[in-house]
Formats: sequence, structure tokens, C-alpha cells
Amino acid sequence: MAKPLKGKRKVRWSKLYSFARTKPVTIPSKQVGGPGFTRVVFCNESHIHEKKPYRYPKNSISTTRYNFVTFLPKALFEQFRRVANLYFLLAAILSVTSIAPFSKASVIAPLVFVVGISMVKEAVEDWHRFIQDLKVNSRTANVHVDNGIFVHKPWKSLCVGDVVKVEKNEYFPSDLLLISSSYEDGLCYVETMNLDGETNLKAKRSLEVTLALDDDMEFSNFKATICCEDPNPNLYSFVGNLEFQDESYPLCPAQVLLRDSKLRNTEYVYGVVIFSGMDTKVVQNSTRSPSKRSRVERKMDLVIYLLFSMLVFISLLTAVGSAWYTKNEMKTWWYLRPDDTDDNFNPSDPLLSGALQFIRAMILYGYLIPISLYVSIEVVKILQAMLINKDIELYDETTCKSVEARTSNLNEELGQVEIILTDKTGTLTCNQMEFRKCSIAGVSYGGEESQVDLAATKILNTELEKYSFSSEQTDSTSQSFEMFEFSVADLKNQNGSQVSELAKIAIPESPIGESVIKGFNFDDERLLNKKWIKRSNIPDITMFFRVMALCHTGIPVNDDGTEKLKYEAESPEEVAFLIASQEFGFQFFRRTQSTMVLKEVDPASGAVVEREYKLLNMLEFSSARKRMSVIIKDEDDQIFLLSKGADSIIYDMLADDGKLHLWETRAHLADYAEDGLRTLAFAYRKIESEEYENWNTTFTQAKTRIGPERDELLETASKTIEKDLILLGAVAVEDKLQRGVPNCIDKLAQAGLKIWLLTGDKKETAINIGFACSLLQHEMKQFHLSLGIETNYSSRQAMIVDILVQIETAYEVYCKESNKDAPFALIVDGKALELALRDDVKDQFLQLAVNCASVICCRVSPKQKALITRLVKEYTGKTTLAIGDGANDVGMIQEADIGVGISGMEGMQAVMASDFSLPQFRFLERLLIVHGHWCYKRISKMVLYFVYKNVAFGLTLFYYQFCTSFSGDVIYDDWYMVLFNVILTSLPVISLGVLDQDVSADVCLQFPALYQQGQKNIYFSWTRIIGCVSNGLITAASIFILSVYSFSIFAFREGGEVPDMSHLGATIYTCVIWTVNCQITLIISHFTWIQHFFIWGSIAMWYIFLYVYGLLHPMYSTTGYHLLTEALGTAPIYWLVTLLVVVASLLPNFLCLTIHRSFYPMDDHIIKEMKYTEKDVTENLMWLREQNNSRKKTHIGFSRRVEAKIQYLKTQIHQKKTSFYNSMKNSPFV
Repeated sequence: MAKPLKGKRKVRWSKLYSFARTKPVTIPSKQVGGPGFTRVVFCNESHIHEKKPYRYPKNSISTTRYNFVTFLPKALFEQFRRVANLYFLLAAILSVTSIAPFSKASVIAPLVFVVGISMVKEAVEDWHRFIQDLKVNSRTANVHVDNGIFVHKPWKSLCVGDVVKVEKNEYFPSDLLLISSSYEDGLCYVETMNLDGETNLKAKRSLEVTLALDDDMEFSNFKATICCEDPNPNLYSFVGNLEFQDESYPLCPAQVLLRDSKLRNTEYVYGVVIFSGMDTKVVQNSTRSPSKRSRVERKMDLVIYLLFSMLVFISLLTAVGSAWYTKNEMKTWWYLRPDDTDDNFNPSDPLLSGALQFIRAMILYGYLIPISLYVSIEVVKILQAMLINKDIELYDETTCKSVEARTSNLNEELGQVEIILTDKTGTLTCNQMEFRKCSIAGVSYGGEESQVDLAATKILNTELEKYSFSSEQTDSTSQSFEMFEFSVADLKNQNGSQVSELAKIAIPESPIGESVIKGFNFDDERLLNKKWIKRSNIPDITMFFRVMALCHTGIPVNDDGTEKLKYEAESPEEVAFLIASQEFGFQFFRRTQSTMVLKEVDPASGAVVEREYKLLNMLEFSSARKRMSVIIKDEDDQIFLLSKGADSIIYDMLADDGKLHLWETRAHLADYAEDGLRTLAFAYRKIESEEYENWNTTFTQAKTRIGPERDELLETASKTIEKDLILLGAVAVEDKLQRGVPNCIDKLAQAGLKIWLLTGDKKETAINIGFACSLLQHEMKQFHLSLGIETNYSSRQAMIVDILVQIETAYEVYCKESNKDAPFALIVDGKALELALRDDVKDQFLQLAVNCASVICCRVSPKQKALITRLVKEYTGKTTLAIGDGANDVGMIQEADIGVGISGMEGMQAVMASDFSLPQFRFLERLLIVHGHWCYKRISKMVLYFVYKNVAFGLTLFYYQFCTSFSGDVIYDDWYMVLFNVILTSLPVISLGVLDQDVSADVCLQFPALYQQGQKNIYFSWTRIIGCVSNGLITAASIFILSVYSFSIFAFREGGEVPDMSHLGATIYTCVIWTVNCQITLIISHFTWIQHFFIWGSIAMWYIFLYVYGLLHPMYSTTGYHLLTEALGTAPIYWLVTLLVVVASLLPNFLCLTIHRSFYPMDDHIIKEMKYTEKDVTENLMWLREQNNSRKKTHIGFSRRVEAKIQYLKTQIHQKKTSFYNSMKNSPFV
């Protein structure tokens, strides 16, 4: 490539392009200045935009939920919208009155403690978001300050009107108007993957009038005014005018560089800030960070309502009972001096006294509502998040990054996900193309066995053998297909071994044969190391390699001075083709305005020669054309048209004598597509000089035409030359998946999750990736929703009707064939999706989509991603998870129940907006199936246990009222009440929520169907909730009745003394502490020394407290003075009653658990029993059979592809066996 002149590249790309891809469209001037077009930008005069009416936002962005002003009111609102906290706030207010049964401190202190810890947690999490925002806002940009001087300023200080210089591979700090670039004609290339997910580079071009502003000093006196549209989220439109040097020039999207897109293949550009900060299109496409709550937490509110209803009910009973006793019995209780009245009690007015007693009872029985539940859950979730962050299996050595739980509110939600909506580029794929296979003249090269083939043949105990045949019997190395050797013993063993072998499938985490050369993963000695020159079809091979080396828009780059060049091009596919042609001996190494120079191998001598080709015309690729062609002239003045494109398009352009290898090429392309590879067909034709001159005249006239008919004329002219082609073959490149993606998708599918692919890429690309990662299978019936390209719709309503007809037709097919166990896939194009999401269409669309095994949406804008996510969440009512890596995924990440950001190489926008961040997609498997499963069961058990222990404790206060004529007296000391939730029962339940495991991580991954327990919400169902409430009610009754009865019939001491209320209260309290702490041992599945320490330590803490409390002065300890040392501890009945009451209270629940596990075991119970008895080692076949039985029958995933391949191989084996027997019967030697 020629060196740039004065920093400018000589190639004028605008002269190579034929279509109006960079040509500005004239905008009616009457739009500018009207409604929606009021923005005025003064270029290079940013100080004007510091004052009204032209003041616009600064360039800083924020993803935080709070700031220093709003934190306190917002955080308090978040805390007190929780029902329990609101109740205790009312109780705290009432505690300052004389009607309260407890002291003020015992009510207010726990509330302040609980709310304070929760608010500190929220502040810490939002502080982390603030720090990440600060990192983005502190990035530097090269900004013009004065007299041609550019200095580095942080992004946040940029203002509208600033002139910015952006260099190669840098991100644009805001939305810029392109002024000039390092190319002479103002062209530059932009990667917008962060915005729309597309990997193809976009060509942008400045106005010709600003091309002279190509140096720093040129901006010393630069002044201009931009009148344009107001901020809006539309990424693909821009309306405005540039007023420069007393002239007005129309602007269009081709001159706009959007924030978070990247400059590629261009040394530098100059631009003017037109939209900054919150006005930029990428931020306009985002939504405010929502406050998310898990389903368990939302249901927990309903549980609180249930407990509150119980509280009101028993308070009403207490109030009615109190009023009745006051009216009918109080008169006979002269020793209570009923005539003495006060503000809280008036015997002469039973209704008023009952009403006051109701309020007192509402506070007294408040321990039914677990105030420490929320703070305990907050603590547990933080510790769970720390364990997730520290999981060594979630650490990526390549990027040195680990999984990060950016919020702990949604840990248990990870265990209930049913639908995953995922981006493609950067999430499933690495955004790297690799050349994998090719077909030349009917011969396939690079034919490694696929992972599916290897896994299937391993299961069938067969060996894969290749043998070749030629359709013309002229080449023994032509197309090959698979032949399987087998034996009778193998066939007899297949059915028996398939279960165990399928269960042992290990899906490779990387493709066969890792590529040494980036972009080239091809292994076939027939074409490498110049061995292709010894083959019989040299002319076809030579022309094939020339098409690969000449039909492109690439530029050679020699950064390190080696012989091997690197390339830059509009699409990564072209880069892969250029690298491959270089490896095959056709190195593209120089390009000028009109020539392309190759160093190619001469087949005759094997020497490398330099050949120059004159570039006459370029008919570039577009989504409508689906092909690209170049017309070249070689050194012998022969003119050739070289074409590459979609196979269906190329086939229609072939001459009758150009279809010699059509059948073989089609078969090869089908094989390549089955492996999930992108394919393009290559063809060429020789053009006579006279034909070319006549055509070029027509083409030039069309190219210079101005008006709406220009594109149509160009397309017509192109079709007249792109015909009568000769098919050379096809190529297959791999959009390289990230490591472990197929395995992850397979496990997620077995766990019962559906996966939707939402991408900004074109349909063909998305479908290829769908096959590569096993979201699509070839036996699937595919429904395609799209608007016909060649259909002329009379109105938008006609388009809607067309989409509705397509949806209804597809749904009818689904209804007819769904009982045949046939999988369905839905593939939706961007324009059709826009209509399908309308209010009058969305219900029909979603009805079809949610019933399909796979859904792929193409050409999706960021706003549409968010809208799809919201509609799916609302329509299905299921837990959704959205995962992506770019700014274009922020909307759906925030809209989903759980948002996951990939911390890749494309900025941190997705991570900053996410709830969890992953280094790669594959870690989602362990995050959901292991940690999600654990967290769901831990939190569910924890909440149910809280309900149980608080009901058991709170109802003892109610049962005591039957002994006190509903007087509202309290059986426990105030400090007993405070310590129950805060100290004596808090640590065991925290250990349950943090450390409990029903099965190990390895077993979770071996039995992914266990994850469905969370999807079905088995462990937090209303049946279990009511069961826990009932268990608490029985426990409270058992403890109170047995304790009171025991102390009623037996003397407390040897001297015959009877216990007083302090003795009875302390004994009942002791039984409650023992019972609820022992109860948790029946709930915990996995014990550690920490849990034992907390459980038995909590019980010991009660005795320690009772001893220390008894040592205090009676002024402080009141009735607890020396209670343990002088009264309870020396009384044998105290210890005997404790033992008997605890055993009796635990017995009912123990019997229920025994019956349930013996006669109605769940999957995890069976697995744990097998692990405990080591059946996984001693009876491995049984273990594998259970593992296979637990797998959910899926329609997607690697395992499903292997199963389909096994069926295909069995059919082939049966046919081969039948053919063999028939041939033996007909043999004359038999």
C-alpha cells in the first residue's frame, strides 16, 4: 500500500463505491427549525452552549439509582414499602405511648438496626456503580481549545460544539458530526457493534466542503453552525443542515459518528460534538436503572400479609376476650381494684378498653412478623454474592476476570429463570472469523469431523472412515462421505450402552484443531504448502484463489515488518478470506486507486510471481443484493468479473455450462451449514472488451444519475453484467463461538430453559450461529416472519395484515403438528418484528413465539430488544434473564428480571447496567444451575424457617393470654424479646442461607433437571408456607401446654415451692430456643463445623445471657436476678421439662419428614441417598441411568444434535447391513 501523503491516504474510496451508501440525501429546509428540529450547534464555540437558550447537557452519564440528595428519601421509601418494616414503623411510633407493652428501646432499636443495615448495603452497591460511571466519564478525548491546539480532556467535560480528534481504535466520546478524516475524500470506517451488534464496518463520509479541515491548525478560525433534529433514540436517521461559509449543506446519517462506536481502518477523524451525555442516541436508547425485586421477595410480602392477618385475628380475639372479661368477670375481682381507672383502662367502658387492648395486642404479638427477616436476608445475600464472586470455577484465566454479583437482591432469582434472551456478537461469539472449509470444483477440502459426528460415533462404538467418490469417476479424492464399520456385537450392545454413553458425553470446549494463525483454521494438506499445484483441476483452483484475493474491500497492513501481512476490511469475513488466500499462496499486498497487486504462486514453476490487476469496477455487497462483484483486467488484457455471494443468489446467475459442479457444491454447503458455518459461493465469467465498454457506458450514466431512481438504475445495470457465471465452488467460515458456549446451552436446555437470540445482524448470519451453538436443528420446522422485499405494499396496514396472516398460518401448523413431537423454530426479521410488537399484533406473535423451541430475532434495534424483553416477561409471567456485552444490550438487561453483562472488550456499558457480570457466556451454566439452584433453596428454606420460628415464639404469647384473662400481660422479660431474633436464633439461620447445599456442585451439573425445582417454585409454594405456619402453631401449643401442665402438677423444688411467672416464662423461653434451633437441624442438608458452632453456640448463648443477666443489680435484671443460679439451674424439673418438651415438639415434623422421604422422595433425596451409599461408585450404571432419566427431553442443544445424529447413523447402519446381506444372498459364491 502506498504511503500516505501528508498523513492522508491516497485511496479515494468514494470512487470505488457505486451505490449511494455515503451520498447525502437532500433534506427539505422547512423541517429544520420546526417542531422536533430546534437544536442549534455553534461549532468551535462551545462557550455559547454554557448559557440559555443554547445550554445542553454535559457529556457525563450516570447509571446510579441515587445521588447525595435523593439517597435518604429514596432509600427510606424502598425500605418502608416492605410490609414488615412499615408495620414495625407504626409499632415504634406507638411504643412511645403508655399503651405499649414493651419499652421504647426494645421496639425502636431493632427497627433502626434492620433499616440501617439495609440502607448501608444499598449505598455500598450504588457506590460501586458510581465508581464505574466515574471510570467511563474520566476517559480522555483530544479536544480543540484554541489556535489549533488540541489537549486531552475527560469525556465528562466535553460540551456541544467542541471539536474532537479521534484516532484509530478509539471510541467516540459523544455523537459527532464528521468533519474530515485521514482519507483524502473524508471517508472513515466505524464499528457499531456496541450499538446494533453488527460486526460489519460502516462507511461514513464527511461533506466535501469540510475536507480541507484536515490538520490541527486548520481549526484555528473554524466557525460553522449546525441546525438539526432534537435528541431522539433513532440510530439510523439524522436530519440537519450545516451552515458554513455562508452556504447551507444538507446532512444525513452518513456524516454522524455515534457515541460508543469505534473508529476502525482510519488513522484519525475530526468531528464536532452535536449531542452530549444524556442526549446521545445510545443513552436515549437506554432506560433508567430499575429497582428489581425477586419473585421470592415479592411472595414474601404475601407471606407477611398472611402473618399480619393472623396477627389481626388473634389481636381481635384478645380484644374481644378482654372486653368480655372486663364486662362480666371484672366486678368479682375486687383484689385488682377495678374501680381505679387510668387512660388505658376503664372497666365501666368495656368497648373502649377492648379497643385499646386490640392496639396493645397488635404490638404484643408483633413477633409473629419477623422483623429480622429482611436484614438477615440482606446479610445472607451479601455473603452469597461474596461466595459467587470468589468461586474459582467462575474465574477466566484469559481475561483475568471473574463473575461479579453487582447486586445481591436477585441471588435466588437465578434459580428460577425460564427464558434467556441473549445477544449474539461478543456474547455467544468472539467476533472473530476463521476460514474453515472450502469446496472447489466439486471437491471438499478441510473436512474434519464435526464434534457431533465424533460424539455420535463414540456412542455407537463405531469408527468413522472416509472414502471418496467422484460424480464423474475422474478424481479419487473428490467428495467424501461417511461409512461406518460395525459388528454384530456392536449392534447388540448399542441399545444397552447408549444410555450410559450419552450421559458421559463430554462436549469439547474448543474446536478441533485450534488455529495457529488468527483467522485461519484449515487443515488439509491437499491445498497447503503449494501442494495444490499437483492436482488435476489447477485452473479452477487458481481462479478460486484469485476471487478470494481480489473480490473484497480490504487493505493490507504490515505493522511488524514480516512477510505475512495483516488486513483491514469492512467485514471480518473478508479479512478471513484474505488471510486464507495468503496461506494458499495468493498474497494481496498492495492496492492503489485503480490497481490491485498479488504475489501469487505460478502453478507451472511453483515460484512466487507478482501480478498486477487493474480494478475497473466494484459492485459492492448490500443486504438486498446479497453479493459482491469486481471487474478486473489482468496483465494479458483479459477482463473478468469475479463474484461472491449467497449461494441461492449465485446459483440463479450461473450459465448453463457453468453448473458443472453444482450438485456437489450444494451437498458440501449443506454439510457446512449443518456445522453452523457461514457459506459463500464463488463464481466468475470472462467478459469481452466490447461487451464491457457498452456496459460501462450504461453503468457510468446510472452512477452519475441524481435522483431516487439512481439505485434502481444501478441494480438493473449490475444484473446485465452479473450473469452467465461459471461456478467455482464455495467457502465456509466460522463465526467463532466463545469457549464452552455449546456445552453451556446444552446444559441450560436440559435444565428446562428456553433461549431467545436477539441480534442486530442479518438473518443469514443469525441462522448460522443458531446452528453453530445448537439453537437450531435441521429437523426443526422453521417459521420465518418477514416482509417481502419485492412486494409493493399499498399501506402500512397492508404490511400488518401480511404479518398477521404469516403468524396465524404458522400457529395453525404448530397446532396440527405439535403432538408429533416435532420442534419448531421462529425466525423474525427486523421490519417484521417492528410490526409484530404493535399492540394489535403482539399477543398473536407472542402466542406463537413462546411455543417454539427456539426464537431468533434479526436486525433488532436496542429499543426493540428492551421491548421484546418486557413483553415476554409480561405475557408469560416467567422469570427472564437477558445477557449481552454492548451498549445496545443495556435496555434489555435493565428490562429483564435479571440482567447479565459480559465484561468483554467492547466497553463496560452492559456491565454497568447489569445485575451480574460474567467474563464469558459459558459461566452462565454454573451461575444458574449451581449457584442459582443453591441460592433459591437456601433463601426459600430460610424464609420458611423464619415463619416457623416466629409463629412458634409469637403464639406462646397468645396462648398465655388464656391464662391471664386476655389482660395483655407479657410472660417474657423485655430483653428476652429483643434477643430472640437478634442474637439467639439469627446465626443458625444465616448459616443455613449461606452454606446449605442439597447436592454438590458436580451433582448439580450432572443432573441439570434439578434446576426445575426452582422454576416450579417447589420449595416456596403455598403448601409449604401453610405447612410451616401449621408446624409453628403446633410447636407453640406443645411447648406452652406441656410446660404449664408440667409445672402445674409437680413441685418446682424439693421444698414444695411452686414456680412463679418468671420461672415459667424462662422455662418456656428455654424450650422455644432449644426447639427452634434443633428444628433447623432437620432442615439443613449439608452440615459444616460453622453450622454446628452457630446452632449449639446459640443455645449456649441463652444460658450465658441468663447467667450474666442474673448477676446485674435487680434494678436492671428485675425478675431475672440470679434466676439461673439460684432457681432454674438447681431444679431438676427444669432440665427434665426442657428435654421432654423439645422432643415432643420436634416429633410431629420429624415424622412428616420421614414419611415424605420414605414414600414420596424428591429427585435430590434419591441422589443424596445414592451419593451417601456411594452408589455412584459401586453401581455406576445405576447412577448413569438416573442421570439420563433426569435429563429433560429438549429440542435444542448439543446432546439433541447427537441424538439426532445417532438416529441417522442407525438408519445408515441398518441400510448398509441390509445391502450387505442382499449382496451376499445374490453372490454366486454363496
